[in-house]
Amino acid sequence: MIADRVWDCGPANSAVQDFPDAPIPLLEGPDGAQLCVIEQPRYPGQYLVAPLEPEGFKPHHFRMVDEPNGIAVPNDPVRAAAAVTRRVLPRYQQAMDAVRHNARTQPEPPHRSPAPEVAQTLTLIWYPDGVVGAPYKSVPEDARTVLYGCYFQYRPHESAFVLPASYSTSDRALLIQSAVRLLTAQGIGVNFRHAAPASAGPPTRPPTAAPGTQPTAGTPSSARR
Repeated sequence: MIADRVWDCGPANSAVQDFPDAPIPLLEGPDGAQLCVIEQPRYPGQYLVAPLEPEGFKPHHFRMVDEPNGIAVPNDPVRAAAAVTRRVLPRYQQAMDAVRHNARTQPEPPHRSPAPEVAQTLTLIWYPDGVVGAPYKSVPEDARTVLYGCYFQYRPHESAFVLPASYSTSDRALLIQSAVRLLTAQGIGVNFRHAAPASAGPPTRPPTAAPGTQPTAGTPSSARR
């Protein structure tokens, strides 16, 4: 649709959006240049002249290219042509050149590459007490030096590498970020998981006195006597 190609972020764009059924005459120029002419709403006797995006290019070719935009011109062919020549065509040519340059230098979109394959992985666990760590046996040998360098501690009585909860939240975030960056640079993938909270078990019922027995001193019943 012509309306989708209006290369303008101002009044011309608004006009084609607000009046989609209005006729849009085109002016053809050299090298694929096209201008559209739109009656300016609410301003009798004035027209909007705006360039159209060139066809045959991909969306990323227009990225970072400023819209050349259109202008309002009077109902006077001579004055209108002079204004368009002076104010629209130079910007239009500059934008067209930028799009063609982008198409030459980057024909295909810059898709982000997937993560590299890893031979080893480390799963860091967030424990309920705020500690971040991993059981010793699950830590690849090549990762241990990195964890030590990022202030993880080995606790023999827990058989785990841990980053103590005594560090501030911001400090721990920076240390974990550094560890992940260094580990992935060595080809060791890093996962994060939360530890399952320990089960509290079924609630216990308070003991009840056997029939015929008196409450023991110090219980709430005896205190009310």
